[in-house]
Amino acid sequence: MPKINEIYRYKTEEYSQDATNKFNIYPDQIPSWLVDWIPEKGGYLIGNLQPAHMDFRFFSLGNLWAIVSSLTTPKQAEGILNLIEEKWDDLMGNMPLKICYPALEYEEWRIITGSDPKNTPWSYHNGGSWPTLLWQFTLACIKMGRPELARKAVALAEKRLSNDQWPEYYDTQTGRFIGKQSRLYQTWTIAGFLTSKMLLENPEMASILTCDEDLELLEGCACKLTKAGRTKCSRRLAKKQVLY
Repeated sequence: MPKINEIYRYKTEEYSQDATNKFNIYPDQIPSWLVDWIPEKGGYLIGNLQPAHMDFRFFSLGNLWAIVSSLTTPKQAEGILNLIEEKWDDLMGNMPLKICYPALEYEEWRIITGSDPKNTPWSYHNGGSWPTLLWQFTLACIKMGRPELARKAVALAEKRLSNDQWPEYYDTQTGRFIGKQSRLYQTWTIAGFLTSKMLLENPEMASILTCDEDLELLEGCACKLTKAGRTKCSRRLAKKQVLY
């Protein structure tokens, strides 16, 4: 929330090395849904950033792998899991896990997807629910000491997956229906569920699939170089900051 408020107050058309709004983001681009949706103690890495434009959607796969690979600081990783916990009904619903949130709808859907019939709102890659994401979620939860969140998600999926014949993905805003073109007995759906169960039974195995930061190496990298009037770019310092 603090970062969104900061962007909301950005000045535009700043062209200097000291510019705060380096990508010339227009504050009016902050979508109305985000202001009311994001919790006080949670956040995420936004979907895309380019000059004068930000994609504020939440993309599950990128955020989960950012945790697993230590791309995020510990505080940022905690914020992502806090967001998922706070917005459980939106991101998990009846079947974990939304591949992105929210879905593109109406004119946005027509312009960005070209009215793609495969990616109608809340279906497939446009807000569909993908059970294969369970294992990445479980991995992130174990790494951050939150296995209870993963157990809750696995228990939710376990109620339906076998009876539904292990679908590829689910449709609707809450993941209630099996996807229109969802293939059944999907290997990655089955593998994602089984991997989650195995990791929860043997959490020490998660270390094989996760990466920890080498702080000594990072402190000696190029980001340590200074520039006139600018403080060192240090990950140790960054770990004290919230960037959402």
